[in-house]
Amino acid sequence: MRALVLVVLSASIASASCGPAPVAWDWELPPGIPAPRVPADNPMNAAKVELGRRLFYDVRMSGNQTQSCGSCHAQERAFTDGRLVSVGSTGDHTPRNAMSLTNVAYNPTQTWANPALVALEDQALVPIFGEHPVELGLANMEDELVARLRAEPLYPDLFAEAYPGEADPIRVPNAVRAIAAFERTMLSFDAPYDRYFYRGDRTALSESALRGLDLFNSERLECFHCHGGFNFTDGVMHGGTTIPEIQFHNTGLYNIDGRGGYPEPNRGLYEHTGSPRDMGRFRAPTLRNITETAPYMHDGSVVDLDAALDHYAAGGRTIESGDYAGVGAESPLKNLFLHGFTLSEQERADVMALFDALRDDTFLTDPRFSDPWP
Repeated sequence: MRALVLVVLSASIASASCGPAPVAWDWELPPGIPAPRVPADNPMNAAKVELGRRLFYDVRMSGNQTQSCGSCHAQERAFTDGRLVSVGSTGDHTPRNAMSLTNVAYNPTQTWANPALVALEDQALVPIFGEHPVELGLANMEDELVARLRAEPLYPDLFAEAYPGEADPIRVPNAVRAIAAFERTMLSFDAPYDRYFYRGDRTALSESALRGLDLFNSERLECFHCHGGFNFTDGVMHGGTTIPEIQFHNTGLYNIDGRGGYPEPNRGLYEHTGSPRDMGRFRAPTLRNITETAPYMHDGSVVDLDAALDHYAAGGRTIESGDYAGVGAESPLKNLFLHGFTLSEQERADVMALFDALRDDTFLTDPRFSDPWP
């Protein structure tokens, strides 16, 4: 039933009228950064983005009116929540760590390891209506949600402006499209790294950060293979993309059976394909604002950036005892570029300086992305 509801709502989103021809959206990007791809059935406009911001932070978007999208995606944490895994509105724990929404518009797939979930509009349906686990908990409450939205004095005008020409625009598919439109505006390109490479400020990066970038792009560390390009990830889609780049990786985080096994229910791409070679393969998240998004990995099991560097330096994690005991470096399924490395104290500091240079303080405080409700 849950799957049927998601399919029906997704189809409604795809087939609904979008009014007049879209007006070009000003993404305010620096030279050299491509514009995001926008679905033809969900063109951008200012009213829709503002509506989406309101809905993103509105607790009426949860069944018991205690949580919003913003509850698990806090701006000051680059739209993560700082937990190992998130807690839904009824107390259910999600199986995975809340991913950052930094530059989410460029993701060719959404969430950690679902190759079929490609559109932000479809992804939003999962926390809103999903039941296993319950996140926002609005399953079978579509009519009540619409009634709540109609009762808010701000929404009738905002929905009408966002979806001109529709006789009755306050509908669940339109709310979902507005949230997705707002999320597409969450662009982070004013970090010191960007000011140095895209805005011409040759004082923006320290010598330490530049050395860290050289190490990052070296064949000794191999970081750039999974975290390269303008968005520091190897999965990307934008307005100029012909074929989206979609990659998933096993990083040797677990090896519980000596054959590369990961613990249930977090077995990555394998859960969707059933192919043994996909065990433990997850999407590489962007490293932009990485200093603000701890803990790391799909299950939040790596506490900080020092521990993350230790993991990759070892070529995989060793768990000495317990149900998850195993040597990740010996996993036959791990990515071939995870061969381990050593860093001097200065080199480690240089890599950390690069991570600091990917923090965009403007993005973390921009009022356009903030909670608009009193």
